Amino acid sequence: MNAAAKSTPAPAPMTRLGIMMFLEFFVWGAWAVPMGKYLATVFSADRSKPAVDMIIGQAYGTSSIAAIIAPLFVGLIADRFLPGQIVLGVLHLLGAGLLYAVSQATDPVSFYWLLLASGLCYMPTLALVNSVSFDQLSEPQKQFPLVRVWGTIGWIAAGITVGSLLPRLMAGGLPAGVDSLLLGDTAGTDAGKTNLPFLVAAASSVILGLYCFTLPNSPPKGKGEPVSMAKLLGLDAVGLMKSPAFGIFAAASFLICIPLAVYYSKANEYISAMNIQEMLGLGSETVMTFGQMSEIGFMLLMPLFLARYGVKTMLLGGMLAWVARYVLFAFGAESAWMLLAAVLLHGICYDFFFVTGQLYTDHVAPKSLRASAQGLIALLTYGAGMYVGNVVFPLVAGGLATTDEYPWKPFWLTFAVAAAVVTVGFAVAFRDPVKLGKQEIT
Repeated sequence: MNAAAKSTPAPAPMTRLGIMMFLEFFVWGAWAVPMGKYLATVFSADRSKPAVDMIIGQAYGTSSIAAIIAPLFVGLIADRFLPGQIVLGVLHLLGAGLLYAVSQATDPVSFYWLLLASGLCYMPTLALVNSVSFDQLSEPQKQFPLVRVWGTIGWIAAGITVGSLLPRLMAGGLPAGVDSLLLGDTAGTDAGKTNLPFLVAAASSVILGLYCFTLPNSPPKGKGEPVSMAKLLGLDAVGLMKSPAFGIFAAASFLICIPLAVYYSKANEYISAMNIQEMLGLGSETVMTFGQMSEIGFMLLMPLFLARYGVKTMLLGGMLAWVARYVLFAFGAESAWMLLAAVLLHGICYDFFFVTGQLYTDHVAPKSLRASAQGLIALLTYGAGMYVGNVVFPLVAGGLATTDEYPWKPFWLTFAVAAAVVTVGFAVAFRDPVKLGKQEIT
């Protein structure tokens, strides 16, 4: 008994995993929220609004394409060849160099391809940080939400940095070395209209990459197993969808992320256009962080909610919050509290659906396929679903436009209806009312 205990690796301190999660989402949050505003600034001079919308949609779509291409292959490497923390470190260091190159791109074509390359490095890490965490935690259902909440704090910190701290630095004058790298509206004090968020993200990615090499070892669980073409393509993880419950969950994950893409790509621009600065005295990037702030409370309550209500109820709660959020956006053009409520619903949207889904996936996947399974869900959500959403939103906006004014109200209502249809379909079809920590998943 003592020998067995000694052979079992001790769980990593949750603080160390929390730091990993903080930096992981700080890197993404630093550039993802303000990018739409930045592109609208630097590429709008000689282009129509529909053309700029297309550029913005294609830019956000790069992360989705990357999430489709990379995670399963990288998950395979982490499952069978290299320790997860080593793969994480290498990817973040490569991504840092590419984010810097993105910050210096001056035309849409080079910006697009460089951003796609950086996404191919970053998007697989969203699944890998989950896999590394699950590998080190003795009770994932209870402990993972406490680790994952630091990712939320990291996103909040990124939003405050871009929305409040960087503007103050710009107003006081940046060092000449940094100032010489700036592109965009450098005459103002809105950091979101410059490439400064990309520079911050690149520097943060270097720190995270080096930090990953210090994490406890997460050895490949399937090391030594034969590798077939099916495994290289990730078809072993796709085989999990033979289970009706998991297949329906995977399909719903893809479909609900179509309207989600609209939130990430247009919500910041919309809130800024509604003069939130005058209503609340806060920049739009700072207001957007309120959504992540709401995540913290719900994240900490996740173990209790999962045990009490089960997977289906939690997933449905997240999907219903999506519907409510878009309705509030549609009718909140002149109401600061409705806009703020729509943003605050992000905590339920994200925690109840994504975090519950990650725990569910970890529970149903065999040990040797857990990294690949997390990669599969990342592919369907951040990848295919959000890519379709970023392709669709410029088409929807163009089809709804009747004047030179952007069709915000029908735009948000269209995606509210889409989310409602997916929610009803999932409620009817999903038949796996499990309670993690209370009973086994069938």
